[in-house]
Amino acid sequence: MRLRTLAAGVAIAGTVSGAAIAISDLLSKEPVPPELAQAGSWMPQGPEAPRNVDILVTLPATAWAEDAPDLGSLPLLQVAFADRPVSAIEPPLSTWSRDIAPGETLDFLLSEAGLAAPDRAEVALALGAEYDLRRLRPGHSVTVASTMDGSPRTVALAVEDGVRIEVVFGERLSTQVVTPDPEIVTLAGEAVIDSSIFAALEEAGIPARFSVDLAQMLGGTVDFRREMAGGEALRLLWREARVGEDRIGQPELAFAALEIGGSLYEIVWPDDGSGQATIYVDGEVLRVFAQPVEGARLSSVFGRRTHPVFGNVRMHTGVDFAAARGTPVQSTAPGRVSFIGWRGGYGRVVEISHGSDTMTRYAHLSAVPEDLAQGQRVAAGDVIGRVGATGTATGPNLHYEVLVDGRPTDPLTDDRLAEAAESEADDTAALSRLAEARALLNENLGSEIAETTTERL
Repeated sequence: MRLRTLAAGVAIAGTVSGAAIAISDLLSKEPVPPELAQAGSWMPQGPEAPRNVDILVTLPATAWAEDAPDLGSLPLLQVAFADRPVSAIEPPLSTWSRDIAPGETLDFLLSEAGLAAPDRAEVALALGAEYDLRRLRPGHSVTVASTMDGSPRTVALAVEDGVRIEVVFGERLSTQVVTPDPEIVTLAGEAVIDSSIFAALEEAGIPARFSVDLAQMLGGTVDFRREMAGGEALRLLWREARVGEDRIGQPELAFAALEIGGSLYEIVWPDDGSGQATIYVDGEVLRVFAQPVEGARLSSVFGRRTHPVFGNVRMHTGVDFAAARGTPVQSTAPGRVSFIGWRGGYGRVVEISHGSDTMTRYAHLSAVPEDLAQGQRVAAGDVIGRVGATGTATGPNLHYEVLVDGRPTDPLTDDRLAEAAESEADDTAALSRLAEARALLNENLGSEIAETTTERL
């Protein structure tokens, strides 16, 4: 009984104590500030739908004039996106380049550049289709561009006159010939002749090859050995084709003035490619001469010589002009074509009759114009063939002969062709060309040549 009463008392005391603690805790808790309660209950809301807002705009009275433009709705800007393909990124290339040395071949250089034998064979065939590889010589250069793994991309062969033949590797080889567009410059120079024209030009820094042109022009008029006493003044005007600082091809004479024995000899070469030059003495036309090959080198003169092929001493019945294969060959005087064909060691030949007793022969030709026919009349400077090496020849050249009554005569001294050319010459035009050439020389030299012989002497 006593134990039961004790247990009931404990239970009642526990209940009262728990209730007291709860009431005490409730009375001791402070209220939460409303701002904090509001912040604690904040949640983000979704975006509101756009609303149209009417804005009242008051325009000036003048805006309501009858002549006010009608301001329609402006079109929306259209953004165009260019449909451009993304360019492929080219792999880096390495370049190998070297000039051809004496005794080297194209295959040797391509091998040194790292090309495999099949590639070398294809490149040689591609280059050979555009250029005669037998004409390769020291100074020509080969450039090979390859990827970093050694695969060739391009092979370029640089030859004479700035011409470059390029082979491009792709699905198949392609070849292109790049020809430069040269700039024509006019130059002038003066020289004093003490021993020879060649030495005087060389000392003055003027192309010494001009001595051949002067000898050819004046050889039948002036005896250089007897008439030149030393100290003669020579003035020259010439043209050069250049690409940058490099000269392309051979320079060409435009005008020459030479004082000999109290007389002034002048020569004017045309710039129309005809090669027909006019010689003046003291301001008057002396003769007209058309070179068979303009700007060519006189490689062999008239007379007895050791034959370059057979090795024995023979009479050389003409003069030889060394020039590149395909160089135009021009008639040296007006006449009529008497023969076109082949003559033994002469190879392909064109012969032109100048009157009843004089004939010129042009031999070793590689080609003749298709429209050139026997019996056709030609003028001085007309193209009648191309330089070649047909017949008995060691290389491309023109063998040029002058025959009088069937007998060979020295082409550089015979005056019959000059007389034939002079008969068709226009003295008024010739004197006008001389005045222009003198003025151009004076402009380039900064010196003066007298307009008349009297003023000069």
